[in-house]
Amino acid sequence: MLADRIEREIEIEAPIEIVWAVITEPEHIVSWFSDTAQVDLRPGGEGLFVWQPKATNTEMTVNVRVERVEPPHFFSFRWDYQDEKNPALVEFSLEATGNTTRLRLVESGLQGLDRSEESKEEYFADHTSGWDRHLERLRVYAADQKRSAVAH
Repeated sequence: MLADRIEREIEIEAPIEIVWAVITEPEHIVSWFSDTAQVDLRPGGEGLFVWQPKATNTEMTVNVRVERVEPPHFFSFRWDYQDEKNPALVEFSLEATGNTTRLRLVESGLQGLDRSEESKEEYFADHTSGWDRHLERLRVYAADQKRSAVAH
């Protein structure tokens, strides 16, 4: 049986305020996650992420709806809420640990997606590898932002 959630936790060598900006501000999101980002950062706010795959000419746009915003500790949104009856929930929890930040990501509700079992398995595999890749990029980018802030 397929898992209902993807969970990841990483340590980022940057203070919580920098990590918060990196996960919530479109000008930062495009540096680690998507090619284009728009987010209305308030509960019920809408946004979208656009990826322009390099290997194909097919653009992928995903609409999101912001669920919770509790700066600088918690941010969540639902993926593709306009096309899915039971859209998955993505949650970012941040905890300051001295000069570093612990980020916990949970994407849940995967069993409730209105898809075939095969499609759910593909979604789970794609998102599991995608979060691993994107969170590593986020970790490096946020640490670079800290270095840039210190240099100025």
